[in-house]
Amino acid sequence: MSSIGNGGNTKEQFINHVMALPVFDTHTHLVGDRLSARDFWEIAHYFWLFRELQAGGYPADSEKLPEEERIAAFLNAYKETRSTLMNWTFTAIMRELYRIEIKDAESIREAIAAVKRSSTDEGWAQQTADRLNIRRFVVNHPEHAVFEGMREHAVLIPRIDGAIGKWVDRVAQSADPAGEFLGVRSEISQLLGSYGAAGLPGVMTTLPAYETSAHIRYTISDSSTRDEIMMELLHAVCAASEQNGLIVQLFLGVERSWCGTAFPVNDTERILKLTALFEKYSCSFELVLASELNNLDAVQAAWNFPNVHIGGMWWFNFRASTYRDSMQYRLEALPASKSSVIVSDARCMEWSFGKIMLVKKLAAEFLWERLESGWIDEETALHTARQWLFESASKRYAMKEKHLTAKG
Repeated sequence: MSSIGNGGNTKEQFINHVMALPVFDTHTHLVGDRLSARDFWEIAHYFWLFRELQAGGYPADSEKLPEEERIAAFLNAYKETRSTLMNWTFTAIMRELYRIEIKDAESIREAIAAVKRSSTDEGWAQQTADRLNIRRFVVNHPEHAVFEGMREHAVLIPRIDGAIGKWVDRVAQSADPAGEFLGVRSEISQLLGSYGAAGLPGVMTTLPAYETSAHIRYTISDSSTRDEIMMELLHAVCAASEQNGLIVQLFLGVERSWCGTAFPVNDTERILKLTALFEKYSCSFELVLASELNNLDAVQAAWNFPNVHIGGMWWFNFRASTYRDSMQYRLEALPASKSSVIVSDARCMEWSFGKIMLVKKLAAEFLWERLESGWIDEETALHTARQWLFESASKRYAMKEKHLTAKG
């Protein structure tokens, strides 16, 4: 087995070291009063895996099947998708958390019983998080933030994309768009002011496709397009965030306007059109991407603007190949403190565990390869891992320390 000079760790020892590091899960759909999966099918039907299973022949309405037919259909699709990343993650969840290898109908029945037992264990969520040293989680809805049975509550970063859509509608449909815009801008200032006063770290929003650019300013009038209104509202959000010391998390690269299914869009100007916001406002920005070709654009933005940071991989970007490319971009161009790599998007603690296990493994293997080839030393590799997995997010979100205190 190969070894390195600085500290003499073997590959296995180095990977084990990285796997034990603390983690900050910067985007989840966890719900505080039901953190663990309630049954096996909640894990098996997680939407990332479910897409792959459907591609492998699993019926979309599988929940309507009798139990034994459903088990048989799942087993066939599971075997058909054995090469996919989400299959690997699901397999790891079953193996690591339940000591079950999915190989036949009996093993699925065994898994069904095992998840039923864990769903009634009040300590299961914390135990699951502890297995990978996952210390903090971000949620986007206030009612989800109280984490029952956990040592600490979630970090709340409210999402405002639903509000932005309604604000655009109000202005666009108003008989007095200019006056309505002023009212909405005041409402944004008050809302984000309340978030700052509550000690929240920032706000999160997705964005639809946009033709306009932030460097062009618009006077809102009867002739204003929805695009122009939205861009001016983004200016208002950034101004209020700057005033209240809030981070603006931008989730980019998923488009839903062309059909009812979310789809990735590698828009070469998606980030470019926002750069005037990064330049004008001193608040911190965090870019979380779902489109592979925009990963380098995000690094260029973070390289050019000190207040721009890069978050984890989202939706269609959550693949081993894109992770490796993105980690290489980040390692070459950015201080590790400008980058986080964990976005689980999990709806139950078991999937947070599974996806973070995958990312930790990818990061450890990537950094070992860079270390072994002589580009970085062991100290740099471990510093990078610590920043990517936990410390960079902890620093960004801890601007309002009172929100991040432990229970009690």
